[in-house]
Amino acid sequence: MSRHAHVNLLEVEDSVKGRLEGLEGRFGRGPMGATDIGVSHWRYAPDVRSPMGHKHREQEEAYLVIRGSGQILLDGEVSELRQWDLVRVSPDVVRAFAAGPDGLEIVAVGGPKPEGGDGEVAPVDWPG
Repeated sequence: MSRHAHVNLLEVEDSVKGRLEGLEGRFGRGPMGATDIGVSHWRYAPDVRSPMGHKHREQEEAYLVIRGSGQILLDGEVSELRQWDLVRVSPDVVRAFAAGPDGLEIVAVGGPKPEGGDGEVAPVDWPG
């Protein structure tokens, strides 16, 4: 395996295409050949709200808003997001996103992925 990699995330296949209208998700871990770090790009169309969330058994994640604004739901608590906000989330916290009127673009970074993965889909209840 190479000791370095160069990948353009916008050229990586949209892995979530068709799951939710207005949502794109591209995962860089595989194309980079990474073992200890995962980087993904998420693009939410204006006013798209995720109907489901997720959590992890082991992976801590950080989310960086690179464009737009919106909200993040963390264990039922809503926080506003704006460009360049950085949010760290412990593995067991259920999280979901909602885009504002200009959409929401996020880069997510996670640590080592346990064999077989550790992400779990979780229901969410957006207040209001």
